[in-house]
Amino acid sequence: MVHDVVREGRLSGIRSGEVAAFLSSRDADRWIAEADVQVDIAHLLMLHRQGIIEQEPAAAVMEVLLRFSVEGVPDEAFDEQFEDIHAGIESLLIAEVGIEQGGRLHIGRSRNDEVATCLRLRLCEELLKIGDAVNGLCEVLVSLAEEHTHSVMPGFTHLQHAQPTTLAHHLLSYAQAFNRDLERLLSTYQRVNRSPLGAAAFASTGYPIDREFTATMLGFSGVLENSMDAVSTRDFALEALADCAILMVNASRFCEELILWSSSLVRFVQLDDAYCSTSSIMPQKKNPDTLEIMRARAGSVIGASTAALSIVKALPMSYNRDLQQLTPHLWQGVGDAGASIRILAGALSTATFNTERMEAEAGRGFSTATELADMLVRECGLPFRTAHHIVGRAVRSGSLTLASLQKAATSESIDLSSLGLTEEQVRAALDPVHGIEARSVIGGPAVSAVSNAIDTLHQAIRAGRTAIATERYQRTTAITTLINEARRLKTYHQ
Repeated sequence: MVHDVVREGRLSGIRSGEVAAFLSSRDADRWIAEADVQVDIAHLLMLHRQGIIEQEPAAAVMEVLLRFSVEGVPDEAFDEQFEDIHAGIESLLIAEVGIEQGGRLHIGRSRNDEVATCLRLRLCEELLKIGDAVNGLCEVLVSLAEEHTHSVMPGFTHLQHAQPTTLAHHLLSYAQAFNRDLERLLSTYQRVNRSPLGAAAFASTGYPIDREFTATMLGFSGVLENSMDAVSTRDFALEALADCAILMVNASRFCEELILWSSSLVRFVQLDDAYCSTSSIMPQKKNPDTLEIMRARAGSVIGASTAALSIVKALPMSYNRDLQQLTPHLWQGVGDAGASIRILAGALSTATFNTERMEAEAGRGFSTATELADMLVRECGLPFRTAHHIVGRAVRSGSLTLASLQKAATSESIDLSSLGLTEEQVRAALDPVHGIEARSVIGGPAVSAVSNAIDTLHQAIRAGRTAIATERYQRTTAITTLINEARRLKTYHQ
């Protein structure tokens, strides 16, 4: 029978199942089981390299760890008798090779620095996955924008027709937001990618360990220097969850619009059936359920971030068991965010946009009134506020024509005809395409401005892809080197 080797010295008695389950982190630990084995391997290599563990016991323990690495951590390690995966793995290892050899693995470390290292190791992987998903979503948005630079549609403020724009301009607004999300994730990654291993319980260790060696072997870019901070901080998790919450808010806003656009009232977009559901009673229904669930998942991620902040807000230095409760929120938050962004990219890439319907709505609700006021400024030399008043009065009369504008201008004692205003100029200003093309400044909806924005985002997407690939290659190379070094050590025992 395998015993919990952590409890055997100081504590006695058998816990009730309820207490064991209450204290256990085994469900959340499934996320870090593979990382825990890698951390064990790196720590063991370092102990042997430093002469802290001799060749024979090091090789015996390494043989078991390599088997766990290849075959996966045995299910027994997740038994409820163990408080966490770290105790489970160590207990199984000692049961197999004996305490004389297996009992040496934990020299110079604590579960405190061990779990912090595992969390960072796995979170780095998750951040790169989410970054990939966000970059992929940006690629879909930019590709769609390239197809729709001339697709006129209404723009909205307060959900009211505001000014004409293009579908490309609208899509690029989200592409830019998601690109900032990617920048945040990659910036956070740099701070997550630090090793706390070797900090031990909080005051480091008296053994001559090499923290830089284990950091390099695990693919970290450096170490967290202060040992107390290294084991107790979870700001890396808070930052990652905050990034995911912001990302999901952006995704939820987009989902809200797509849900509205897919309704029979609006009819701007048709979603692929794969991303929709139907009613159990109403046979005609095609519901955008995937986007609705995604909108709800945004709330879950925000909740995970809020819960994590609440858990750590009053914890004294250094390690406190409360931190265990943060971990499930971390995995829920990053898991929901990654899955949502991948699904959103799929829903968009398979959607069909009704550009004829969009164009028909582009000029409704007097949405060209702003360009008309601007035209009065340019052509008649009026102050903008005066032009704004004139056009506003004409809108109130229910008509935008030369006659209605002239009538509205009388209260300002202005004769628009004497200022050279013509019916042709009014008709041109009321044309949605004319107003769009007039807005060619940086970030505007004109084709030239949108084309420049597309080029800029293409560069950002390529840069993001390169950054992610570089970090992933460095991590993969480090873990490959780690396993190769472990195999060399194991050969002594064969």
